[in-house]
Amino acid sequence: MTELVRGKVPKDRPGPEGGKRDTNRKERIDSLLKAGVELFLEHGIEQASIDDIARAAGMAKGNFYRYFDDKGALVQAILLPLAVGFRKHMSECKEALESAKDADEVTTAYGELSLALGLLAQREHQAFRLYLQERRAPNTPSRAAVAELAAEIESSAVALSRFANDHGLIDVEDPSVSAIAVIGAAEQLALGRLRGELNADDLTATRILVKMVLDGVRRRA
Repeated sequence: MTELVRGKVPKDRPGPEGGKRDTNRKERIDSLLKAGVELFLEHGIEQASIDDIARAAGMAKGNFYRYFDDKGALVQAILLPLAVGFRKHMSECKEALESAKDADEVTTAYGELSLALGLLAQREHQAFRLYLQERRAPNTPSRAAVAELAAEIESSAVALSRFANDHGLIDVEDPSVSAIAVIGAAEQLALGRLRGELNADDLTATRILVKMVLDGVRRRA
């Protein structure tokens, strides 16, 4: 995670790249990210305090503000790898649809997107679970990154479905409704899997998600 938040400039200079101060800074950021996501998952974003996070990371509260402006900035850093991966895979799917020549290539494009997103969710499972856990909670400054990612996921999925529908690649009555319905169902399935409420291994859950997406967008005969 540290690599993706390196652009944030702390109030004290970290020293030369790879030097002791730079290394210590990265380790402290990683400690805050790890402590933050664990406490957020256990207690919720609003209930976990900066005091709690700093203490769990083994540092004083004042040190927290050397790396993050507030709790919302920490949440944003936790979700950033998930957001970056999502954007990458959506862009790749759009490129595949732009070059698709038949229904089989459309099916392949959506299938690869579903698998890529499933693997991303597994790789960033803590961030993904946090997103799902807080997804429908009231929007607050601390949850702003969650709300922004949710809006981006919905708008990107709708735009992708509209593009495919407008170019005759899929045939759905309302691309926006179809896309949002698939997202909602997929998120509920994923949340149940992450909470241990579903007795399905990762491969089975991913296959189900792939089938849901393909059934939702497949061109009607």
